[in-house]
Order: sequence, then C-alpha cells, then structure tokens
Amino acid sequence: MKTVDEGADPRVRMWAPVCQAVALLLGPYAEVVLHDPDADRILAVWNPMTSRGPGDPSLLGELDALDPSARDVFGPYEKLLADGRRLSSVSAVLRDPGGKASAVLCVNLDRTPLEQAAAVLSAFGAPSAARPEPLFEQDWSERIQHTVGAYVRESGRPVERLTRQDRLAVLGRLDEAGVFAVRRAAPVVAGALRISRSTLYSLLAELRAPSAKDQAP
Repeated sequence: MKTVDEGADPRVRMWAPVCQAVALLLGPYAEVVLHDPDADRILAVWNPMTSRGPGDPSLLGELDALDPSARDVFGPYEKLLADGRRLSSVSAVLRDPGGKASAVLCVNLDRTPLEQAAAVLSAFGAPSAARPEPLFEQDWSERIQHTVGAYVRESGRPVERLTRQDRLAVLGRLDEAGVFAVRRAAPVVAGALRISRSTLYSLLAELRAPSAKDQAP
C-alpha cells in the first residue's frame, strides 16, 4: 500500500523508485516516508503504519541541530507506536547537487515479528524445571560436561580461550564434586577443557599444592 502522488513533486518522482524498492523488500513490516524539510511536511508514504499522509506535518525539527559528523544517516533508533509496537528507524538526509537538504527519507521497521520469533526460539526446548540431580549424581561424565559448560557460560569465554586461572577454577569445582575419584575421569576432563593430560595433571598439582600460608607454623 502506498500513499503518494508520484507526479506531484519532482523529489517524489526522483526518490519514489528507491522508496518503493525498500518498501517491497521489507513490506509489510516497514513504513517508508519521504519528508520535505523546508515545509516540514510529508511528501509521500509507502506502507503507512498510521493515518498520516502527504501534506501532514513531519515534525522533524531543525536539521541544523543534528550532529554534522553523522554524515546524513541517523539510526537505527527506537520509536514507539500508540498500539505498543516498537520500531527500529533510520533517517537519511537527501541533498541536491548544491549540498542543500532536499528531502529526508525515513524507514520505520516494525520489530514485532522479529520479537515474536525470538520469543518462540528462546522458549523452544528451554528447560522449565530444575534438573533432577538424583538422575545425574552417579553420571560423572555428565557432571564434567555440566560443570565445564556452566563455567563457560558464566565467564562468557569459549573453552579454548579459558585462562590458566579459569581452568584452575573449573578443576576446583570438579575436584570438590569428587570427579577425580573416578579412575577414568582425567582424560574426559582434559578433553572437555581442550588440554592435554599432562597439562591437566600439572594444573591439578598446582591446585592441590599447599599454600605458603598453610605451611606456616
């Protein structure tokens, strides 16, 4: 849907193909508006999301007050419709050959479908109850994976980027959980942390070494 008389203004005739292309690509979720900055009026609207149309006030404010370092493109910034929908908006100042602001092009993208999709994906398969620990208390391999994975999520770093102190902290948790009492646990821990077994044993020795404070009389 468009609200535009493409023959009414030379600026509309010039920019209509661009505006229509954006509207077709993002429609029906994007509103494209062409403004007259001098008259502060709307020149044309493609995919209107409100009742405003050509001739209505733009309410853009003064272009001279904008940050000149932005190079005539502003956003994405957030806008809110009366029905609660949130929009991501971008505005571009279109200049004539002399450098004067001839029109302002605004694209308002309705984020509702993206937010709904994100909510569905986030909820899909997400746990809704606490993990039944009795089912896993004897599964030491599961405990290793769970402990390492929990630390990775807490630290925000992938396993291969964990520091020596990170690995010592993980090993401390595993040692406290009694994982290393299982004879075959060491290679599984080394694999989960992406380190060699010799590095694992070196870290364990460092972890278990008494501190100078502990050795003091």
